[in-house]
Amino acid sequence: MFKPHSEISQLEPKAIWQFFDQICAIAHPSKHEEALAQFIVDWATSQNLSVHRDTTGNVFIKKPATTGMEDRKAVVLQAHIDMVPQKNDDTVHDFTCDPIKPYIDGEWVTATGTTLGADNGIGMASCLAVLAADDISHGPLEVLLTIDEEAGMTGAFGLEEGWLEGEILLNTDSEQEGEIYMGCAGGIDASLKVAIEREAQTNLSTYELVLKGLKGGHSGVDIHTGRANANKLLARFLQNHISGIDLRLVSIKGGSLRNAIPREAFAQVAIPASQLEEFQQHLKAFEIILKSELSSIETGLTLTLNEVNTELSPMNVASQSRLLALLNACPNGVVRMSDDIKGVVETSLNMGVITTDSDKVEVLCLVRSLIDSGREDVVGTLRSLATLADADIEFSGAYPGWKPDPDSEILHIFRDVYEEIYGKKPDIMVIHAGLECGLFKKPYPHMDMISFGPTIKFPHSPDEKVKIDTVGLYWQQMKAILANIPRK
Repeated sequence: MFKPHSEISQLEPKAIWQFFDQICAIAHPSKHEEALAQFIVDWATSQNLSVHRDTTGNVFIKKPATTGMEDRKAVVLQAHIDMVPQKNDDTVHDFTCDPIKPYIDGEWVTATGTTLGADNGIGMASCLAVLAADDISHGPLEVLLTIDEEAGMTGAFGLEEGWLEGEILLNTDSEQEGEIYMGCAGGIDASLKVAIEREAQTNLSTYELVLKGLKGGHSGVDIHTGRANANKLLARFLQNHISGIDLRLVSIKGGSLRNAIPREAFAQVAIPASQLEEFQQHLKAFEIILKSELSSIETGLTLTLNEVNTELSPMNVASQSRLLALLNACPNGVVRMSDDIKGVVETSLNMGVITTDSDKVEVLCLVRSLIDSGREDVVGTLRSLATLADADIEFSGAYPGWKPDPDSEILHIFRDVYEEIYGKKPDIMVIHAGLECGLFKKPYPHMDMISFGPTIKFPHSPDEKVKIDTVGLYWQQMKAILANIPRK
């Protein structure tokens, strides 16, 4: 079908892996999906499929029903085009132009030093594979590929009434084979801005404190796993573990995405040269504490100190005190587990990104919750913290959760088909991560939806990997469910 770019193109089922191989070869991080979107449009056109785009940039492709299936309900297969760009510090990679380098690692496919993009590239590949196939029975079919899901769900927010005719939507953005998702969390972004003042200091030496080697991960899927947040650990050290040190903070930064658990954080600090050895002792003691606390999870954690030059003056004592108190007190991680759905996080917060300018520090957080009241509770907490720290706070990008529908027809059909194939029922779940389904319900309130997919571990981190055999199981399920779509 295509020129192979990597060894994964030879995996089975080739129908999916050959498309995913092509997807990996074309740069497509959030906000930079145009090259891949255009590739898909050109391919669909070459296949004589009906393809068009809306003003937001979403891609729509239609395929007629196969012979004998014309009376079935129309189905929308849905995936998002973009991927999360995360890399290891020692990996040289420009996500806006460099291809992902996938490789086979035993039972898994992963990437060299970067996120793989199986989230949601495997789902997207499966949608295209259905379009390309001439041996799959299906009714009237539409494929919806949205843009910018990972960085703000721009495509889903921009989806308008009238573009889709399907009555059933199969979302392919789930990450555990054997589970069918019927609901997800909603969320909202929070930006806290702390104004800072600086003052000249001539008797201090400047160093950069570097915390690296954490696993990171998806702030919805992995938030309950105990993975450490680099921003929180660094704030904890600067606030609570430098007794007796005349430290002045110059800058602090960490994380790169509000929906990824930060793996690295950096702080430039100014201290008297006479206190350097004592400061290093504090740092070593804190590293020992962290490695003891996190020994079963964060095996690669490192704390280092390097002398640096900077043009910025240190923050004054009042600014530093307010900032560190805010960072240290800000909630992070699981806020509450669900009472209704065993083992599922109800509400969480991720302190995803910290950046420092000459006159302010900005903190970006993502709040997720299955229930509106849980989200509003955390919003209220953040407002209170902002008041106490004399910080400005703004909320944006709120998106709704996807309310479970236990009477969903397609849910019950999928469950029965799964049991017929494998002799066991799948787990019916609600996921704490955000899926686009909740936003689709606004323009298409009566659309029946489920989400499913292969097993993908550690999305939003360079450890991301997809289990090879589950891609085959997922493909088997996709074909079976399309063959069993009910009549109109």
